Amino acid sequence: MAEPRYEAVVMGASAGGLQALKSLLSALPESFRLPIAIVQHVDASAKSYLAEILSRDCKLAVTEAEDKADFRSGTVYLAPTGYHLLIEPDCSLSLSVDEKVNYCRPAIDPLFESAANAFGPTLIGVVLTGANQDGARGLQHIRTRGGCAIVQDPESAESRFMPRAALDAGPVDHIVPLSEIAPLLGALEGQTLPTTGSKKAGAKGGLK
Repeated sequence: MAEPRYEAVVMGASAGGLQALKSLLSALPESFRLPIAIVQHVDASAKSYLAEILSRDCKLAVTEAEDKADFRSGTVYLAPTGYHLLIEPDCSLSLSVDEKVNYCRPAIDPLFESAANAFGPTLIGVVLTGANQDGARGLQHIRTRGGCAIVQDPESAESRFMPRAALDAGPVDHIVPLSEIAPLLGALEGQTLPTTGSKKAGAKGGLK
């Protein structure tokens, strides 16, 4: 049997991210198998209802990430308020209260960088709308490790700064409007490795 080319997705969003995530996630089919980890910048002083809001229209399970939890296929995991969300080398989830990154906790770069180290070339990273440069460095790390880097077309973003920062940081694989990201993820999910190919070091294959 052909081996899947990709094993996981990470996403980052800031200003305008709620509507962008609602639109993107609601367009993914129930059969979408890749686990998704998301950092959405949120107000640390208020309780987050992001999981409840996104789960209303998303066909996949949506949950707030818990420390040491498995990163399970077909599930969307959200970084909790006040914690960095990380992917461990064994592909499990972990939460951190380390210093803020890009003035944020949770921040996108720590998620992207840790996930790239865990999954290597089998990771897909997505930078969405936002008002700072968080995610730009992490997306380049994903690409350096052989993964796929996707940026929302700034012209389709409520806040263009973060997508533009990601594009300014280096080359990416896809620049697409928000409405085309879910179909693109579906197409990437269906890709397989050549029968003579093998995943590079860094892809642990530890998903449940």
